[in-house]
Amino acid sequence: MPTTPLDRLMFAQGGLCFFCKQPLPKAEASVEHLFASSNGGSNKDENCVACCKSVNALLGSMSLKEKFQVVLNQKGQFKCPNAGGVARATQLRASSPSKAPTSAKSKTDTFSMVVANLAQRGSSRPRTLKTLTSTVASLFPKGIAEAELAALIQQLQAAGKVSISENKVSYAL
Repeated sequence: MPTTPLDRLMFAQGGLCFFCKQPLPKAEASVEHLFASSNGGSNKDENCVACCKSVNALLGSMSLKEKFQVVLNQKGQFKCPNAGGVARATQLRASSPSKAPTSAKSKTDTFSMVVANLAQRGSSRPRTLKTLTSTVASLFPKGIAEAELAALIQQLQAAGKVSISENKVSYAL
């Protein structure tokens, strides 16, 4: 029997992501706590599932109720924000035209959504610029242009929500 929690979960799930049921390479897999460990959830297998890192980043330290809402909002088959793999998602973001919001209101909504997601994460917030960038990108299942992603990170800094020093991120949410 596999010994690490991730190995056990991958075995029990047949090597598939718990949420989207797509093949899950171990390099892209992570352990998602259904009841977040930051909210007191245990590390026991009955509280954990294997899923891709982008889903784990998306769900973060949301409450179980909020996680159910994300899944239910899919209205059918779960659409993985990983978009068929980390490399494919990066490729889509790099090649897609700018998906900049068309109005100031939608830019504000996007910024507010990112801030709310980071605030929800509590102690599970990204600690490096690279992780913050991929976490924010994972919030956009259809991809986000690199320029818009960079602008969001700059907006977080300008608003005083994050401070970045030597690629280390600290928060004032």
